[in-house]
Amino acid sequence: MELAAFEGDWRISRRIEDRRNGLSGRFEGRACFTPEAGGGLRYEETGTLRLGAGPPMAAARRYLWRETLGMIEVWFDDGRFFHAFDPARPDPAAHHDCPPDSYDVRYDFAGAPRAWTSRWQVAGPRKAHLIESHYTRSE
Repeated sequence: MELAAFEGDWRISRRIEDRRNGLSGRFEGRACFTPEAGGGLRYEETGTLRLGAGPPMAAARRYLWRETLGMIEVWFDDGRFFHAFDPARPDPAAHHDCPPDSYDVRYDFAGAPRAWTSRWQVAGPRKAHLIESHYTRSE
């Protein structure tokens, strides 16, 4: 999947499992990929997060996605590098260290260009999370 294929609006349904503390949550919202003046796509996500029995909370995040030498690079909104993956691989994956935690992601583009999935495993002294996000093209 090429970077340009992500442009536009997506619905997100995310499942969050905190296996260390036995909690779970859901995020429902939307993501929008829009062209960035300096190249790449700006990713903006907004929605509602529900963790356990707690009240719903507004949640948002932003990244910059860029294509470089066939790889898709994902950058934090503040300019720090997050991870990169090869969208041409049958099992695109990436790793991000944020000591003492590590983040591993696998992407599934089998449903592209209408749908795709990211599955994060987060491990660390206080973390054992599984975060699975399903993206569906908005009609």
